[in-house]
Parts: sequence; C-alpha cells; structure tokens
Amino acid sequence: MSAVDDALALLAAPAVGVWSAPGRANLIGEHTDYNEGFVFPFAIAQRTAAAVALRDDDVIRVRSTFADDAVEVPLAELDARIAAGGLDWAGYPLGVAWALLREAPDAEPRGVDIALASEVPVGAGLSSSAAIEGAVASALNDVWNAGLDKVALARVGRIAENDAVGAPTGIMDQMASMLGVTDAATFLDCRTLETRAVPLGFADAGLSILVTDTLVEHAHSSGGYRERRASCEKGAEAFGVAALRDVTVDDLARAEEILDDVTFRRVRHIVTENQRVLDTVAALDAEGPTAIGDLLTASHASMRDDFEISVPELDLAVETTLAAGALGARMTGGGFGGAAIALIPTGLIAAATEEVLAAFAASGFRAPNVFTVTPSEGARRDA
Repeated sequence: MSAVDDALALLAAPAVGVWSAPGRANLIGEHTDYNEGFVFPFAIAQRTAAAVALRDDDVIRVRSTFADDAVEVPLAELDARIAAGGLDWAGYPLGVAWALLREAPDAEPRGVDIALASEVPVGAGLSSSAAIEGAVASALNDVWNAGLDKVALARVGRIAENDAVGAPTGIMDQMASMLGVTDAATFLDCRTLETRAVPLGFADAGLSILVTDTLVEHAHSSGGYRERRASCEKGAEAFGVAALRDVTVDDLARAEEILDDVTFRRVRHIVTENQRVLDTVAALDAEGPTAIGDLLTASHASMRDDFEISVPELDLAVETTLAAGALGARMTGGGFGGAAIALIPTGLIAAATEEVLAAFAASGFRAPNVFTVTPSEGARRDA
C-alpha cells in the first residue's frame, strides 16, 4: 500500500481529499540555507500523505501511522498549545495549522481530522519533517481557502519548524518539497527565494543516486545544529555583513586573520559550499551530470573537516561507494547522522550495495538501509 492508502485507512471519517508532499535529497549545498546562500536539492519519490475529513466542531485532530495516540486541539487554543510546546510529532502538523493562520489571515479555519502516513525514512537526512509540513500545508490551504502559493506554503512550513517545533533550520527543505520537478533539482537562492528547475539527466547518463541511511538518527533541534548556526552568525558579525552569503572565497584569507580557528573553519565551509553549488549548476548546464562528482566529494570533505557534522558511519558510506565506482559521494542533510548519497553508474548499484553492507558489518556498525532515490514531483493533491 502507498502512503495515500495508509492515510485513508487511518482516517476515521469520509475524506474530503488526500494531499501529499515528498522528502528531499540535497544534491549539494549544506547549511548554506540559513546563511542566505545557495542550495540544490531535489524532491524524492518517497512521500508523506495527509488525508483530511471535516468536523462539525472547531477541533483539529491529528493522528499518524508513526504514533499510537491522536492529538486534539481546539482552534481557539492553538496559540497556547504551540507556546506550551511538548507536542512531539504533533508539533509539525499543528505547527503548520498555527503558522498558516498567521500567514493567511483571510483563511476560513474549521475543524478537521488529519491522518498522516509516510514513506520517508525518519532521521535519515531526507527531510521527513518537510514532507509532513508540505502535505498538511497543502491540505489546509485548500480546505481553509487560504489561497497561498507554493512558496508561501514553504514559508509556513519553515515557520512551523522554527517557531513551533524549535528547529533552527532554513527554508531549503520546504522549498524542495513544495517545488520539486521530475528529473530536476531546484536551484534556490535562499535570500531572494528565486528558484530554477535544473534538469539533472541522471537516467539518460546511466546514473543513479544511491542512498545509504546509516540509521544514526539526528535531531535538528539538538545542540550541534544550533552551535553551527551560532558560529555562522558570529562569522557574519565579524565581517559586518547580514549573512555569510556576502562573504566570498576571496575573503577567506582575511577571515583566517580575524576569526578563531573553529569559527574560521565553519565560515570556510559555508563560503566554499556556496561556490560549489554555483559550480555544480554551471557544470550540469555545460557538461551534464558526469561532471559534478568531484564537487560532491569535496562537499563531504568540507562537512567532515571544517563543519564537523559527519560521523564515522557517514564517512564509511562515502568512502565505500567511491571505491565501488561512484563518481562522487557526500553526506546529505543536517549531519550528526542520517544518510549519505552517491552518484553512481546504475549498473554498479547491486555491487556497491553489497560492499556497503559488508563494510558496515566489518566495522561493527548497525546494518544500514541502502536504496535509490529518483528526482520527483513536489507537493500535490492526490485524491
């Protein structure tokens, strides 16, 4: 059964519709989003579905296949419940409802039952949270006649994640989930929110994206993510700029002079990663996907050494897939766990998968989940 089928089965009343949104894999551009820089993610085929039924009262009731209990909140108490926190997984859908009402004051809220089901692995760096946010935002946008476009709905998702859940993330995940295009990645300027769908051409080149989900779970609301963001803000302040987007590779010599070692390395990652995104897009436009492998691998080295957000399992996945014939490989997502991606000839997938599983076993690590992802469509109404 699909996520749509599972969500409908979970709903205890006749549905008025089912909406879904995908997870995302970030091809390149990590931690650059909240620095107002450039990112290059793509939506994946694995999706989260939200089935919705109307109620006769003013209660929002959410339940999911990944939690035993439903959570109910009257609309009039939504502000207080969000402020109180402690909603766990329900903070995502309820946070979206709260943020949508803030962003669309002319909406027509009413009571709803929302049933969620997901195919997106949780904690794998594939943005299961943005998939929830995109599905629920799309559903409530229609049911409450809010009239927001997809970029505005991405903002709603980010507000929910930042202010309701407390994860200090940028807008990349939500934009990728909302705006995904089949066989393309979304080149996003996180300052202007301008986007361009860039054809990837993986299938035509005989290439695939192989994901190694290490099963080492991470949490964006945890201290490591916050510390990296604080270092970036410290670096921007030292340069007297609004964000590290305004610092270039040519400024790195000065950065090394005026910053402490740790802050400098954090800044160097962001500055060089922004340039790698631009170089990746340019290479795809000019030469196609076979030209981007070294950029992906350089991105991983920067995250491992300068930003220090990798873990041994991610490093092993990258090293093993490169040895198995990948053109490039890198961890993807916020770090401290999650998944690595590899751009690899499709014919080598089976052998590479076996080698990754063997390498993890030999290192005493938990067996990872290894699978492929395909650049796919963004948020939509399914039924």
